[in-house]
Amino acid sequence: MGILVADVYGRPVDEWPQRGRLSLVEEMVLGIGGCAANTAISLAKLGARTAVVGRVGKDGFGDFVRGTLEASGVDASAVRVDDRVGTSGTMVMVHGDGERSFIHYVGANARVQPDDMPAALLTGSRIVHIAGALVMPGFDGEPAASVLRAAKEAGAVTCLDTVWDATGRWRELLGPMLPCADWFLPSIAEAAEITRKTEPADIAEELMAAGVSVVALKRGEEGSYVRTRDEEYTLPAFPVDSVDGTGAGDAFVAGFLRASLEGWPLQKVGLFANAVGALCTTAIGTTAGVRSFGDTVAFLHERGAEV
Repeated sequence: MGILVADVYGRPVDEWPQRGRLSLVEEMVLGIGGCAANTAISLAKLGARTAVVGRVGKDGFGDFVRGTLEASGVDASAVRVDDRVGTSGTMVMVHGDGERSFIHYVGANARVQPDDMPAALLTGSRIVHIAGALVMPGFDGEPAASVLRAAKEAGAVTCLDTVWDATGRWRELLGPMLPCADWFLPSIAEAAEITRKTEPADIAEELMAAGVSVVALKRGEEGSYVRTRDEEYTLPAFPVDSVDGTGAGDAFVAGFLRASLEGWPLQKVGLFANAVGALCTTAIGTTAGVRSFGDTVAFLHERGAEV
């Protein structure tokens, strides 16, 4: 459940055009984005049955988002079409080295509400993941916490991921949500803002004190840090030929959720998530580089990882 976005991205963009001038790029593509969409599609590619809950506008971008989800094998029946606002959109400038900059329109994501979640999905899901917290102003905070609590009562594992909060209300918004999240999978930069800590171990301690059971910090080229009360692992990234980092964090989350469904121990779950995130960067777009479950396991074996 979370943000659904239509992405328009160009590559490479290493400088902004002068005012009133035109710059050329080698590639410009319309793609699907938003944490909920990215994670769901990656999960489907990894072989998990997945549904999405969210909102789009009654427009071409919205038709594209719903159509892409359905074509990717994701159940999009709970995606609401809101005729009062447009579909969320992002302009993604992909730099020559793969780093990205964004211009974002919140759109329909601002109107996500707890009652958008069908009761049947709560009772029929093994994991309920809120993807893209902090850019859903009608949902962040207590409304999202209410969904997480209902999911836990229904027997699901609850999971939470964030995006960068341009308003600076990090802990204020997440305060009600963290005690209801079994797993929390933010980026290291986001987690540092939330906790006001800098070291992964200190960040994890702070988040676990807030009620989270499993913390997984996405660290980009440095891999990941995963932690529970009893286990702690710093896991290196897998070197690949990267062309676009868009969606890599969401792919990591998908890998973490998919491997957890296998019942694997935490270290193997983290390694698998690292692999899915790394492979995501090998193709343009948020999910194109993600491979099947079997192919990802083969990739890990090729790299000498035991899974």
